[in-house]
Amino acid sequence: MNGMNYGTNLANSLLATLEHDPAFRNTAYFSMEIALMPEIPTYSGGLGVLAGDILKSASDLGVPMVAMTLLYKKGYFAQKINREGRQTEYPVEWNPRDFMTQLPNRVTITMNGRPVTVGAWCYMLIGQTEHPLPIYFLDTDLPENLPEDRLLTAELYGGDNKYRLCQELILGICGLRLLRDMGYRNISTFHLNEGHAGFLTLELLREQGYGDIEKVRNQVIFTTHTPVAAGHDFFSYDLIDEVMDGDVAQILRQHIGGNGLSMTDLALKLSRYVNGVSHKHALVSRAMFGNESIDWITNGVHSTTWTSPSFANLYDARIPGWRNDPSRLMQALHIPDEEIWKAHQAAKMKLLAFVLEETGQQLDPDVLTIGFARRAATYKRADLVFSDIRRLVEIGKGKVQFVFSGKAHPHDEPGKDILQKINRIAKELGAELPVVFIENYNMGPAKFITSGVDIWLNTPIRPREASGTSGMKCVHNGVMNFSVLDGWWIEGCIEGRTGWAIGPEPTENGMVEYNEAEDAVDLYNKLEEKIIPAYYTDRKRWIGMMKFAIAVNASYFNTHRVVHEYCEKAYGTVFRGH
Repeated sequence: MNGMNYGTNLANSLLATLEHDPAFRNTAYFSMEIALMPEIPTYSGGLGVLAGDILKSASDLGVPMVAMTLLYKKGYFAQKINREGRQTEYPVEWNPRDFMTQLPNRVTITMNGRPVTVGAWCYMLIGQTEHPLPIYFLDTDLPENLPEDRLLTAELYGGDNKYRLCQELILGICGLRLLRDMGYRNISTFHLNEGHAGFLTLELLREQGYGDIEKVRNQVIFTTHTPVAAGHDFFSYDLIDEVMDGDVAQILRQHIGGNGLSMTDLALKLSRYVNGVSHKHALVSRAMFGNESIDWITNGVHSTTWTSPSFANLYDARIPGWRNDPSRLMQALHIPDEEIWKAHQAAKMKLLAFVLEETGQQLDPDVLTIGFARRAATYKRADLVFSDIRRLVEIGKGKVQFVFSGKAHPHDEPGKDILQKINRIAKELGAELPVVFIENYNMGPAKFITSGVDIWLNTPIRPREASGTSGMKCVHNGVMNFSVLDGWWIEGCIEGRTGWAIGPEPTENGMVEYNEAEDAVDLYNKLEEKIIPAYYTDRKRWIGMMKFAIAVNASYFNTHRVVHEYCEKAYGTVFRGH
């Protein structure tokens, strides 16, 4: 027995040594933003949170991966709502030294006719199996750079198109150069999380003399997240000529063509595997790009990150092993009703305490609470529920209260208009129909809101929701979705069992126009006829639906399943948790 223990300990020791060797890694994940915790503000929303969740699951499962992103010392922005109810923005103050280690490695890139030096910081993500996954944050804020170049990695999605081009060149080209400099010589798969890192393919091409495109293609996979053509980054060749030397633009013209560079086209043409982030999104992308080979891997969330303490404790007691095998959450059907309700009420009370602290408003724990919190883009229609305020009051007075949160991009005036409208309506309704708005939405408030509301509302214009992940966070806490059938909800919705759909069934390709007013009418009808009666008069059925949402949705829409799919379909890698 002692010999067996010695052998096991020796094997574990050797594995631990290997896992710290760059040569052990065979997959590199590149993303413009990565969200790890609220205190590291290197993300703006869903893309970054998804990236962070995937990396957390990869670490939990022991996937031999490394990740690359940019270090944004000014973050995205901190949001304040002024007296007029309008969003204002402030820089985020944080110090990377509190969380990361600055590395001595340096690489250079010539941009705007001069060399720019790029360094990196390392955050070591340690998973539940103690598997380390290094995440590198690229940084130009170095004394050897000119003042304007030191700011190139300062802000996420800041500046003009030239600033954005410089950032994407740094991510793709310098990210790869730094990996090489740090000894990562065995990377066989480079995963581009959106097109921002597409210049990595250009650097791979340069490494082997601009000759063999197939060799580059065989090393790259690409995940697209944007189902609208206008949402994809585009740079004119004149701008590329201005920022880089003339050869770069010429090479891109030769291989990509067109009157400018679409980062999505670059990634599509130089990737061996391409996927959308839901089945519906893959169908829309195939039609948009004329590429029938686009696959799909529907998004998920990192289960232990987004499960509230009360539900995590309940699962620990009732479903051992769920943390590293979320598929076991199917067993939630066997948890006693009273324990589910107790865990939910505990999460709800934490949310209401947070609301009181942030807004000074006291919400009623016995009233049906509906949440809506996400990026304040106009297509997400945060104001749809207020289309007919008179009817909403008739339906919901004394029976419904709302919690809203979300940020608009600093340059998105229509998005800011929607936030201002919601804050104005909240004041007008007052106690008649309580509506609260939580400032500065990020991972912190998100954990309270997604776990503490009773219903999660989602009303995007179809087919613009590529996937959506906020509702997946909710189902880990027994919160049911009330959503337009788009993105992941087409796959997750079982009407009256896991939640409710809003509006008509989606068309085959989802690209045709439809009457948006139908969504508002259906929203009001189902709220009045199905949701409110079920909450107040049929608690047993309500809890049964909560359990069903956990068992059916949370057990599947998690990033452990996502990572398994990427490894099997795209990476071709075997890992410790396999």
